[in-house]
Amino acid sequence: MKRFLALARVSSREQEREGFSLEVQEDALRRYAMQAGGEIAKLYRIAETASKGDERKTFRELVNYAKKNAGVLDGLLFYKVDRAARNLFDYVELERLESEYDLPFISVSQPTENTPAGRMMRRTLANMASFYTEQQSVDVREGLARRVQEGWFVSRGPYGYRNIRKDGRGMVEVDPIPADNIKRIFQLFAYENHTLDTLVEKLAGEGRQFRDSTPKFPRSSIHNILKDRAYIGELEFRGEWYPGKHEPLIDRATWDRVQALLGGHVYQSHAHTYAGDLIQCAHCGHPITGERVRKKMKSGERFYTYYRCTYYNIAGHPRIRVPEAELERQVMAIFEKMRVEDEGVRDWFRLVLASQTRDAQADSRAQRLELQRQGTLIVGQQDRLLNMRLAEEIDEATFARKHTEMRDRLASIKLQLDVLDRSHDETADLATKVFELSQTLKQQWLTADYTAKRRLLEIVFLNCRLEDVNLIPTMRKPFDVLAEGLLSENSRDGGI
Repeated sequence: MKRFLALARVSSREQEREGFSLEVQEDALRRYAMQAGGEIAKLYRIAETASKGDERKTFRELVNYAKKNAGVLDGLLFYKVDRAARNLFDYVELERLESEYDLPFISVSQPTENTPAGRMMRRTLANMASFYTEQQSVDVREGLARRVQEGWFVSRGPYGYRNIRKDGRGMVEVDPIPADNIKRIFQLFAYENHTLDTLVEKLAGEGRQFRDSTPKFPRSSIHNILKDRAYIGELEFRGEWYPGKHEPLIDRATWDRVQALLGGHVYQSHAHTYAGDLIQCAHCGHPITGERVRKKMKSGERFYTYYRCTYYNIAGHPRIRVPEAELERQVMAIFEKMRVEDEGVRDWFRLVLASQTRDAQADSRAQRLELQRQGTLIVGQQDRLLNMRLAEEIDEATFARKHTEMRDRLASIKLQLDVLDRSHDETADLATKVFELSQTLKQQWLTADYTAKRRLLEIVFLNCRLEDVNLIPTMRKPFDVLAEGLLSENSRDGGI
């Protein structure tokens, strides 16, 4: 009985176009083997779902098996010539099996003789198959490029959109519930001082679901969402971003703010008053971090916030955790110490703050002029880039890449200008509030939110260390004068 080695191969496009499947090919191959008085010793299958790597691996296994078992095989069976090889290099491998290992190449639906004329016919068919494969690849690339130029995604739309067909074309539209989740994520991160970790809990607390199979938003998915330019109306193709026709979900100002926060790695800090690099450990110099602990009690659950070194669990490191209430008490003691009863001293302190504000104004003006100069240069570069594209001196991909880079740089400069425009007033206002806070009741601090507390501490403290359970701050000027005490027994005439 004869023994044959066989290969069946199909892709979804070919199956739809030509109407044959793997099953059809397998039946034809087995029928041929039976009619020739033999059987198929081994059958290899390459399905439409196979990746290029898997397809190549299967072909190499077939060739190696044929070489090792050439003595007991009577031929290589294929449904058609173009089913045997997708390129001329692979076809040459099969011809070598025929010439060097005496394994005839048999195409059951395109029979050819093992003669020079027959081999020329097979090579012609193989050449046509190779041409078709290469041309199809070119057509697909051109088709994808046309979709991108028209402003449509080349694959499935991102979370927040759903794919539809309209007038026979694949498009996307806003998916209401996921889109609302996207808007909420950007709002929370940009304007409500949330991190990736607190966003996960916040969204779950609001009853928002990511997907039916994954109700809770993964942290990594939130980060990817916040970095996806599709939500401002762009689409990605081969590593570059192009204008899209889909409806944006996020305005540019919110997007720029989120990118500025992500660029500063704000998302890595815990949303705790005394964490996020505000305090360093006196023992090892590493940052202090916060953790929220849940404790079950008879009356229900209670939550407590503790602070410890990030190297808390390293061997030899003091295992000390400080309750947030204790740090609050120490901060309150510092504010209490800064209180000044003399109205004249208060006026002097306000003058010092005003003087520092004028210095900050001068620095802000210099920074603003430099940013405006950079913005003008980028606008000029954008004009020159457009002229080069119109003159076809650069290709479309280069234009898109450079245009995206310049647009992002210009948006970043505008964001920095916005920050400078309001930073002076905010800083002066906050400094005044800190001073007033130091002179008023402690309850003002206790009613402040997380953001206000952080900004106030950053203005008053130059840096902080946690030594055992004690907060050791280095005060900024002129708050250091208040903290040390304005009146001294050694001062002349009882002055400062």
